[in-house]
Amino acid sequence: MQMDVVRMIRFGLVLVWALFLLACQPASSPSESTSETQQDVADKVVVYTSRQPHLIEPLFARYTEQTGVAVEFTSANEAALIERMAAEGEQTPADVFITVDAGNLWFASERNLLQSIQSPELDERVPAALKDADNEWFGLSVRARTLMYHPDRVDPATLSTYEDLADPKWAGRLCLRTSRKVYNQSMVAMLIEHHGEDQAQAIVEGWVANLATNPFSSDTQLIEAIEAGQCDVGIANTYYLGRKLLDDPDYPVELFWANQDSTGVHVNISGAGLVRHAPRPEQGQRLIEWLASAEAQGEFAERNLEFPVDPTVDISPIVAQWGDFQADETPLVIAGERQAQAVQLMDRAGYR
Repeated sequence: MQMDVVRMIRFGLVLVWALFLLACQPASSPSESTSETQQDVADKVVVYTSRQPHLIEPLFARYTEQTGVAVEFTSANEAALIERMAAEGEQTPADVFITVDAGNLWFASERNLLQSIQSPELDERVPAALKDADNEWFGLSVRARTLMYHPDRVDPATLSTYEDLADPKWAGRLCLRTSRKVYNQSMVAMLIEHHGEDQAQAIVEGWVANLATNPFSSDTQLIEAIEAGQCDVGIANTYYLGRKLLDDPDYPVELFWANQDSTGVHVNISGAGLVRHAPRPEQGQRLIEWLASAEAQGEFAERNLEFPVDPTVDISPIVAQWGDFQADETPLVIAGERQAQAVQLMDRAGYR
């Protein structure tokens, strides 16, 4: 009996304490909750990006400084981010998707994960070949993929085109990056567009026959292999060489602008699109427009050693020293449309 009384007293004390805590909680009204949500929408924008944080974060910081809008971002592999947006659907927190290579942007569009933007600013700043025909993604910077060589072992007069690297004169002298990288898939997609599938496969088979070593996992490794004498010539994005020259201005690898008398240098982009179910579409569009501005393009190109999509914007002195080049003006959407075809072709050609 005494124990029951003790239990009842303890229960009563707990109940009184719980009621006291509940009474101390601040009341919230629907209008206050709505106000907080509106404030949250107005003062931030959420980005999913495959770009490295140290490359993109300074730009976001400048945008926040100028606009007062905070940029929250998640950085991960582009394929993982695409799957994440697909899984989140209408519940996604993401407003903007930023990634490299038109093939990745095209794939996100094909998955119905992006929406069209009607923007005079973007129409003016981004050339037609560097954006989606339906305005679902836009280039922010240009990356050129061209020939790299060692000047002590290669006379630049013997260099000409991507296609020429299939010639037997380069047997045992060629380095390539793995075919699993989207950069090479997009490049081969353009070869198919220019030459047809049969001729493109013959070119890729010629590359494979001329390899000095197995394909590398990165362009940096490829350039280092040329420097070390494992091979004499290869194909890489220019900014990888730029990074080497930042550390060593006398680094003994040079680039050659390919296909200047035919299709032009293969180029691709880093770019952005507005997420289809963006909670803050207006903020997302404003951020993309700002990233395409001359100010942001200039800083982005300087920081990443890439080229602005607007040719009137200044470029890094390291990039400028390579001189002008004629770029392939084929719409980059082709890189996405032919990507699966390119992957199958490379498999058939033995390009791993």
